[in-house]
Amino acid sequence: MIQVSHLYKHFGEQSLFEDINFNLGSGYKVGFVGRNGSGKSTLFKILLGEEEADSGDILIPKNYTVGTLRQHILFTHPSVREECASVLKHEEAFDVYKIEKLLFGLGFTQDDLDKDPMSFSGGYQIRLNLVKLLAAQPNMLLLDEPTNYLDIVSMRWLKNFLKEFKGELILITHDRDFMDAVCTHTMGLRRRSLKLIEGNTHKYYAKLEEDDEYYLKTKANLDKKRAELEDFITRQKAKASKAVMAQSKAKQLEKMGEMDDLESESSLSFAFNYKKTPAKIMLEADGLTFGYDPSKPLFKQLSFKLEKGKCLAIIGKNGKGKSTLLNLLAGELNPQTGSLYFHPETSHAHFGQTNIQRLNLKNTIIDEIYETDPLLGITRVRSICGAMMFSGKLAEKEISILSGGERSRVMLGKIIATPANLLFLDEPTNHLDMYSIDALCEAIKSFEGSTVLVTHSEAMLRTLADALIIFHHDKAEFFEGNYDTFLEKIGWEEELETTPKKTVSSDYNEIKKRRTKLIQERSNVLSPLKKEIERLEHSIIALEKRMKSNNEALVVCSTNTNDLGELQRLSKAIKIDEEELERLFEMFESLHVRHDSLFEAYEIQLKNIEN
Repeated sequence: MIQVSHLYKHFGEQSLFEDINFNLGSGYKVGFVGRNGSGKSTLFKILLGEEEADSGDILIPKNYTVGTLRQHILFTHPSVREECASVLKHEEAFDVYKIEKLLFGLGFTQDDLDKDPMSFSGGYQIRLNLVKLLAAQPNMLLLDEPTNYLDIVSMRWLKNFLKEFKGELILITHDRDFMDAVCTHTMGLRRRSLKLIEGNTHKYYAKLEEDDEYYLKTKANLDKKRAELEDFITRQKAKASKAVMAQSKAKQLEKMGEMDDLESESSLSFAFNYKKTPAKIMLEADGLTFGYDPSKPLFKQLSFKLEKGKCLAIIGKNGKGKSTLLNLLAGELNPQTGSLYFHPETSHAHFGQTNIQRLNLKNTIIDEIYETDPLLGITRVRSICGAMMFSGKLAEKEISILSGGERSRVMLGKIIATPANLLFLDEPTNHLDMYSIDALCEAIKSFEGSTVLVTHSEAMLRTLADALIIFHHDKAEFFEGNYDTFLEKIGWEEELETTPKKTVSSDYNEIKKRRTKLIQERSNVLSPLKKEIERLEHSIIALEKRMKSNNEALVVCSTNTNDLGELQRLSKAIKIDEEELERLFEMFESLHVRHDSLFEAYEIQLKNIEN
């Protein structure tokens, strides 16, 4: 429905993208990826007409509407219900149920409907803008990090809404699982170029790696041929009998051209500084109670143990006390009742908004990292700065001129510099792109100490969490088990119904039994599929590593030994592996589609139980 042709955009000497082209067909839901600063948000602004491209064409059909989530706040009606209903088209003007359904899905309650929109926090005001956008039903949605202001329950609701949305969608989000669950295609900006493929982010990144390997192999062959021609020309141009041939080879060399080296791309790298400890139990909480208003505690009588090497995730809706609990465990608050026990050898590092706000604005990045541990040498400090993408002169920038995302990276650098065996991390993925989030998850997984993590990312929960503290049912409780087990055995109470519950239904227990039985059935059906998907994923990774090794061997062989037999063997092996990789990807995609289809079918059944 939208056609983009030969689009260019520069900012001064910096080129964001050059000669990009893509078509979005009917029903396309596109996940838009790329490193921070690659130009994703700028392309959004160009599609919306808010910014001009240097050159190129964008064709949008007549009467085709494009809507986006606005960050600025402009409310003109006295109540939440009236403000959101103001965007309804004339024939829907009295369809208040539609508005209420959207509001409840995004975390608003029955009591909120008649409140002044300006009485809500900034995050909830952005949610109101999202409700207005979804209610207006544009032909295409452009969503730039829509989950930033949502809690885990609202994110799950929005995921299902976007999957059922009938129009087109371009989605920017750092949450890979959210993107892959919603989108039919993946599009990315990389090295000023754009690629659009059908399939999820895993398929997209595999294709990028394949393209890079092909490019490097082609360049190696071209460079070899150029070197041979240059050597021939040098040796023969002085000989009169060979002069004509040398000139011919020179023209051939000129026509060949050269292939540029691939530009390296900066990525965050994480390696937490583990401090050895003999502790088996890193942290033990007994009967913790805390509330800013003593008569309304955020949590009470909370008890749990955290073993060495385990990750404890704190989850729940916004405003329930997750960050407060983390700050209390990190020693920034004192419990009203109860006690905390730490092993004497426990040393912790804390990443949270309160810490970021305490950065010394007059310090340079180097100074701020260095102050974490004065025993660190300048080489180590520079290394940490580089790992946080502040290499060279960038490390000498003052904190005062950094963006919010850059300050978060400085804080992560300070955490890395801190010798610790217990990490407290409050939404550490904010301001990170997918590459950096993957690197962070790997670092947490390989950390020998323990981690307490606050996150709304279901992908991180599934990857890292060994146990949970869940804020729900107006309390906080410890759950011994991972996130999927929680969903199967308990689940979020908000998903049991589509509107807020006013009275307890007489058949509630029967509904709960039927729901539990169906969840168990879903687990039995989907678990084998998930295991097979994971097996295929491991096989694909192993095969890609083997192909990479063979490709490198092929380049070495063609450059150095020129052993024809070995070249043929390697070429044949690579071809066989490429065919096998394609087969595995097809099986991987097929199983993913089947898994998602079955999951959606069970979701519908679960909803029907409640109706």
